[in-house]
Amino acid sequence: MGHNGLAATTGTAAQRAGGDGAARSAPEVVVVTGASAGLGRAIAERFAREGARLALIARGADRLDAARREIESLGGQAIALPLDVADADAVERAADDAERAFGPIDIWINNAMVSVFSPIKEMRPEEYRRVTEVTYLGYVYGTLAALHRMLPRDRGVIVQVGSALAHRSIPLQSAYCAAKHAILGFHASLRTELLHDRSHVRTVMVEMPAMNTPQFDWVKSRLPRRPQPVPPIFQPEVGAEAVYYAARHDVGRELNVAWPTLEAVYGNKVVPGYADRYLARTGYDAQQTDEPADPTRPDNLWEPAPGDWGAHGRFDARARAVSVEQLLYRERPWLALAGVGLAGIAGIAAAALTRRR
Repeated sequence: MGHNGLAATTGTAAQRAGGDGAARSAPEVVVVTGASAGLGRAIAERFAREGARLALIARGADRLDAARREIESLGGQAIALPLDVADADAVERAADDAERAFGPIDIWINNAMVSVFSPIKEMRPEEYRRVTEVTYLGYVYGTLAALHRMLPRDRGVIVQVGSALAHRSIPLQSAYCAAKHAILGFHASLRTELLHDRSHVRTVMVEMPAMNTPQFDWVKSRLPRRPQPVPPIFQPEVGAEAVYYAARHDVGRELNVAWPTLEAVYGNKVVPGYADRYLARTGYDAQQTDEPADPTRPDNLWEPAPGDWGAHGRFDARARAVSVEQLLYRERPWLALAGVGLAGIAGIAAAALTRRR
């Protein structure tokens, strides 16, 4: 069994499930929520390059159609299923539609999200409810739809796209951080139940660093300046490659993507109080550019933002296209394990320095 993605066994979803030769040679059937833009679109594109058959779920029908055309140009097949993942019945119907179109679902990837950039004191109850319904309950509804189909077949993979913020909350994104924490708790319960039942259905949570996605141009925000991901920033293809790898290899319970995620996860375990004080000093400016916010721009909290945004945001010039840590996961697991240890040591050293000041 892998530890946080640092060791893995190989095999396709069908091979892990013990399928016959025909099943092994068939294209994988993959469902991706939040597939019309950003990381979800990059994930769908990564599977399309391997000829997968994809069911694309998001709210915006026009943007989903654009994603479907792009996937078909890459060699995959796709159907667009416009719906809101906060609607459990709609998610269940979408799973039926996917299987009618392509056959049994091999991989279900929960990725859809919304957020609000705002101090807690200015948040509204309905905003917490909405973020929770999409970013947490949307994962629950997707997981239930997948389990209803995978458990009787005793095969399949459910990927929960997470974040370093599932382990370490930051200021100004309380609703989103809380939802990601909830997903981690749900995922851990699900995994223990699957292990108890000796099920061949597998679940894994892939924890992401800051990504260059369009969400920072459409997220609801009360900040005085334009929001940005906390640097260092990675291209969405880095996250997509990690999801693809985790879906096809047994990496254990979690896969932590890139050094900033490792630092956040393990540093918070060692010195959470130091992290609180550090983020209190730096977390506000780190999530904003120097440009003033546009109060007239649309946001996507209640309705999809208009336009075909694609996978990338506006930070291409600053985003990293490669994660050295992810390469180590695949090629040199012992070096990646050493990196985890260094993250913990760095956290202890930082705390010691802080106490001396």
